[in-house]
Amino acid sequence: MPIARPEPNSADIGLIGLEVMGKNLALNMADHGFKVAVYNRTTAKTEAFIAENPPGVIGPGGALIPAAELKDFVRSIRAPRRIVLLVKAGGPTDATIDGLAPLLDKGDVVIDGGNAEWNDTVRREKALGEKGILFVGSGVSGGETGARFGPSLMPGGRPESWKLLEPVWRAIAAKVDEKTGRPLEGAAPGKPVKGGVPCTTYIGPGGAGHYVKMVHNGIEYGDMQLICEAYHFMRDSLEMSNAQMSAVFREWNTGDLDSFLVEITADILGQKDPAGGGDFVDAVLDAAGQKGTGKWTINSALDLGVPAPTMAEAVFARNISAMKAERVAASKVLAAPARHHHDHGQTQRNWVECVRDALYCSKICSYAQGFALMGAASRANNWGLKLGEIAMIFRGGCIIRARFLQKIFEAYQRSADLSNLLLDPYFAGVIERNQHNWRAVVARSAVDGVPVPAFASALSYFDSYRSARLPANLLQAQRDYFGAHTYERVDRPRGEFYHVDWPDPKRPQARV
Repeated sequence: MPIARPEPNSADIGLIGLEVMGKNLALNMADHGFKVAVYNRTTAKTEAFIAENPPGVIGPGGALIPAAELKDFVRSIRAPRRIVLLVKAGGPTDATIDGLAPLLDKGDVVIDGGNAEWNDTVRREKALGEKGILFVGSGVSGGETGARFGPSLMPGGRPESWKLLEPVWRAIAAKVDEKTGRPLEGAAPGKPVKGGVPCTTYIGPGGAGHYVKMVHNGIEYGDMQLICEAYHFMRDSLEMSNAQMSAVFREWNTGDLDSFLVEITADILGQKDPAGGGDFVDAVLDAAGQKGTGKWTINSALDLGVPAPTMAEAVFARNISAMKAERVAASKVLAAPARHHHDHGQTQRNWVECVRDALYCSKICSYAQGFALMGAASRANNWGLKLGEIAMIFRGGCIIRARFLQKIFEAYQRSADLSNLLLDPYFAGVIERNQHNWRAVVARSAVDGVPVPAFASALSYFDSYRSARLPANLLQAQRDYFGAHTYERVDRPRGEFYHVDWPDPKRPQARV
């Protein structure tokens, strides 16, 4: 059925982009009583979306108001207009804004909910601001299910932009229990969750919202790689079956490692292949894809001089996994280490405990790197990020939601200016108690030839951070020798630099 022209000022908010995320977010807003104008460049998608969601499936008070033309879509939204964009990042977002901006009035706000690079958000806010139009760059995490029933939302921009958006974002965000921080569940079409603390807050000015979403994704890369390394070790070193590992992950999900990613790992390992009689995970090609946000995170860490080795190794692990044909060829040339027989009775049970401890300790270090990076970016850009509040909004709705985030929230409640999570008494105590098992897993992995780059880099990060003296004294001496880069002395104040008049390394010197 052709789309009728909507009535002027009939919608509370508008949404452009009716792919999976856009459709689900529109339904989420409608379920919470908002009248949502919807538009897609391809009108057939708008027509199909409305046909699939007649008024009877929308929550009380809400509605979907379709428009076939962009000018009719804009005209249907009450001023000051709030318009959410959920279109492909990059050029398509710029093209959508270019088409939309001439139709808007001063004081209207555009909200980019895509996976934008944060510097693009800064540029777009400046360009629209010159026209009197407000702009919000908001991270939206949780995938299609989160968008439909409650995502984690990370808005950045001017405070007045957030004031316009806040009633909607707080309504549709995931909710967690105020005391425990556990996600509130049970949302269904037309029946949103009531009560609880919403997983959204004002992040900061400019590109702060999309920056935090970017680091969230970098942490997500680390989490996924660490889980994969636990799986790899149990599969290859401990020779456990998929069913056994599924049971282990399910048990871990009842304790400190309780998280969305551990939960779905248990499900995946227990899934049978729908195309055959074997296990599903064994039918999946070991070549990982990526969309670039992990790389953006590492690039930013390099620019700011913040060590983020675990997230970097997670990106590189995806890169080397994609070299499938080359790895297969190399496996026929490069010898693996000789494997030793291990007792799989009591010893195996203890090794599973070791893997659990290695996963938790590595996870702490990975998050420590991510939160330290956000802190450095906040200082560099004068964003004033509240890291405790960011941990709070990660507790529900997003891909990295986990019980563990309540501990991070509590750490920043104890010390808002905490320089590194490893210095918090809780996290320091966890690693002190469990680092022996962590080291055992990394050591055995090296002996068995099982690659654990994220486990190992997290351990090296911890050992480097706790070391009062690193070998960089020799490195700096080398730099002074070949490049006259100078050095500081341990017996002089910081900031005083010295140089040795080294001999020419090409000219033989007398040895005495």
